[in-house]
Amino acid sequence: MCTLHIEEETHLAAMSSKSRTRTPSPMPIRRIHYGELTLFDINWDDVLIPKITAYLSIKDLFNLRSCSRTALRLAEAALEMRTELHLSGNNSRNIELGFKVLSRCCRRLEHLHLASCKWLTDELLLPLLNNNKQRLSAVNLNECTNITALSLQPIIVQCKELRILKLSKCQWLTTGAVDALTLHQSKLVEFDISHCGAIGERCLIIFFRKLNKLTILSLANTPSVTDQVLIQIGNYCRELEHINLIGCAAISDYGVHALSVKCKSLQSLRIQRCHRITERSLAPLRHRVHIDRPRPRQDALNAYNLNDFYPSDFLVY
Repeated sequence: MCTLHIEEETHLAAMSSKSRTRTPSPMPIRRIHYGELTLFDINWDDVLIPKITAYLSIKDLFNLRSCSRTALRLAEAALEMRTELHLSGNNSRNIELGFKVLSRCCRRLEHLHLASCKWLTDELLLPLLNNNKQRLSAVNLNECTNITALSLQPIIVQCKELRILKLSKCQWLTTGAVDALTLHQSKLVEFDISHCGAIGERCLIIFFRKLNKLTILSLANTPSVTDQVLIQIGNYCRELEHINLIGCAAISDYGVHALSVKCKSLQSLRIQRCHRITERSLAPLRHRVHIDRPRPRQDALNAYNLNDFYPSDFLVY
């Protein structure tokens, strides 16, 4: 009996010892290989394109594009979402090749600035315009001397959201192109045709009768700008705020008076080298309009009778 009791105690002690020394099986550890994750694993549509590539310049995107095939796809996807393209004055070597990439990839442009791009031709510009004609609201082609009026066709006819058009020193701009603008575009708020000598007076008179939403207008050194043109601007462009008439030698006090009477929102008037404009028309404007010509001395003012002005029936055209 004692022997049996001793054996039982020995067995229980052995079982208790095993239970104390048993260790639970460890949980499996998942090893993360950080070397396998790259920048391109981040969501493109929600993070990379709107939060990162949106702050990269065109040069940065082209540098990224040359890194790998995946980087090329990311850069071109970012270009597709671009809303602005600023290349004004960029005449670097081989830029034509890069512009062909931009023409193919950019699909959502709203602002296009290509001023003084001497390399720009119709063949390069037309594909870009055709791919973005639905959204373009601002186009700057100042001093683009190697394109023709052919490039204006998609801008005039199909860019229904166009609000800003700059064509300074574009000698290829013809009366026919301005007539087409008159027919298809009526929502322009800023227009620049400075140094465009091929446009006639009658063409401008008809044009400004249609564009009554203009707030900024530049007609500097345009020979066909006369008092009659200014009268039409005063009659129809009542929201005009800034006008540049530098070098318009044919205008006089009559035209400026028409602007001052009708354009109540006028804020700035540039009339340097307009020798027929005197203080008779400028003096009443000086208290509310910035004029780039300084006020003359008092003795010069005394030579004018500011109250003796022009017959009002002249303003009817």
